[in-house]
Amino acid sequence: MQLNINNLSGSSTAGTVELNDSVFATDYKQPLIHQVVTAFMSAARSGTSAQKNRSAVSGGGSKPWRQKGTGRARAGTIRSPIFRGGGATFPSSTRSYEQKVNRKMYRGAIRSILSELIRAERLKVVDSVDLPEAKTKMLADQLRAAGISDVLIIVDGESRNLQLASRNLYRIEVIEAGEVNPLNLIQHQNVFVTASALKKIEESLS
Repeated sequence: MQLNINNLSGSSTAGTVELNDSVFATDYKQPLIHQVVTAFMSAARSGTSAQKNRSAVSGGGSKPWRQKGTGRARAGTIRSPIFRGGGATFPSSTRSYEQKVNRKMYRGAIRSILSELIRAERLKVVDSVDLPEAKTKMLADQLRAAGISDVLIIVDGESRNLQLASRNLYRIEVIEAGEVNPLNLIQHQNVFVTASALKKIEESLS
């Protein structure tokens, strides 16, 4: 498979890049993508909410009053949920929301997403997206001239000017090739990737 390398405006091409069909021309597997994206989002949940049950709160080592003769209901500990300061009846506890997804499934989902983006002409290979200065207006003007308002930009390595310029732009995200995941690939309408970054992605998925 060959893809044209465009400039950021899309007005001209700067050659082509040869891609592996086993990575960028696979079938669209919606159930696999759904499973992997759901697992990825679940793994991001903290699950740190926690309350104390009656055994976790302090105090309550002795019976608060004798069993009979007081006229009150019998009680074994002041840390019962019916007392102020007692443990919660059905407390939330720390938990992991992680779902197991093996490496083969994860890579297969990313290959399927990338292939579908290419078929839908939503993935464009660009020659370079570097900025001489970390100016948000400069990047916004370039994207506006290209008619782009929602894009994921994937670069080969750290591009500090580009990352700083994009931080305050809505629906514009800049990541490195090693940070690609199934969620950010499907979150944006367009994907711009440099040829060198695309080759790195291809190596990791081959």
